[in-house]
Amino acid sequence: MELLLVKRAQKGDKDAFVALIEKNKVSLYKAAKSYLRNEEDVADVIQDTVLSAYEHIGELKNVAYFRTWITRILMNECNSLLRKQKRFVPEEGIEEMAVSAVADDREFYELLGELQEDVRMIFLLYYGEGFNIREIAQILDLNENTVKSRLQRGRKKLRQAVCY
Repeated sequence: MELLLVKRAQKGDKDAFVALIEKNKVSLYKAAKSYLRNEEDVADVIQDTVLSAYEHIGELKNVAYFRTWITRILMNECNSLLRKQKRFVPEEGIEEMAVSAVADDREFYELLGELQEDVRMIFLLYYGEGFNIREIAQILDLNENTVKSRLQRGRKKLRQAVCY
């Protein structure tokens, strides 16, 4: 179904593009919220992501990678905003995000606060959004072995946090 929507969107079908965004909006929100401090920044980044995706969807070569592609755009937009603001989310900001997370996800987001930023994003994409290692490597422009080692490092850190 999603592949058909992507193909239709690439041919200029606005309704198909809207359907794709609707299907991915929660995932995009969670990824942006884990990266940014406040709701206004999240809204701005998502808006910029959607606009960029709409303008460049014709450049997507493999329609099966739409979700990976749009998440990569989102990460680039987040990084761009953070560079402009010259600030990064402090560890205390992660606790605020955990409180605002959906109740079912609260414990997951609190545990994410225990991780370094580079590991935290990988955990969110892998466990929170269901991306595989290859897709995460593409999204974050990392080697697959780097993704695996950061996942392993994060698991170890979380085991320590849960046990103490």
